[in-house]
Amino acid sequence: MAILRTFAVDRVQVRIYDSKTALGDAAAADAGEILRAAIACQGRARIIVGTGNSQNEVIAALCSAALEWSAIEVFHMDEYAGIPEDHPASFRRWLRTHLVEHVHPGAAHYVRGDAPDLEQECRRYAALLAAAPIDITFFGIGENGHIAFNEPGQADFADPRRVKRVVLDDRSRRQQVGEGHFPSLEAVPREALTITCPVIAESRYLIGCVPDERKAEAVRRTLEGPVGEECPATLIRRHPAATVYLDPASASRLAGDRR
Repeated sequence: MAILRTFAVDRVQVRIYDSKTALGDAAAADAGEILRAAIACQGRARIIVGTGNSQNEVIAALCSAALEWSAIEVFHMDEYAGIPEDHPASFRRWLRTHLVEHVHPGAAHYVRGDAPDLEQECRRYAALLAAAPIDITFFGIGENGHIAFNEPGQADFADPRRVKRVVLDDRSRRQQVGEGHFPSLEAVPREALTITCPVIAESRYLIGCVPDERKAEAVRRTLEGPVGEECPATLIRRHPAATVYLDPASASRLAGDRR
């Protein structure tokens, strides 16, 4: 795990590694320590897992960690409205195939984007999340600066809801096409269900893995731009225990002494 540079921005610790494999391994190692301590102290741990390409390495490494998975409860961040759980782009499917089927956690809770009543589904998932504190939220940063599907212009750092229905920004929809999850922009759903900013902010620890050059501008805005809802990921800079893991490509637009 070759680390190239570390520094702090406001309250966030930033670590740059020589590859995305190395950053994933490092993030998983740090997460493992947190989860073991939580289980030893309270008998269980609860995590929210960001689902998507940027999380591949950390979740693969976490699957290989020596953890008492039967004591860990798993949530995910968001789901497209209207698509079934077996759709290739479903985040439920991602969580199941990348994590749950490998480690068999004590419980796995899924956002049902194809529920007949989406407002009721938001309330159901919100109640599950609120039942006890979240120990770690694993997050990525969208190319437009979103975190979960809290989009610029819709994010609310003081949102009274824990889960809500959102209209997806076209930049988010184009990102999904660019990552190969949908064949065209027209195929990407226009709405999604997402956990809100306060759920992320209230997590005990935040672990953010953000590799690749296509995320470089979003990383720059998140770490060096003004904190606010136009770049929702900036909320991490107010968190007392947030760490961001980068590679040289995703760090390439930071100020010269930080790259």
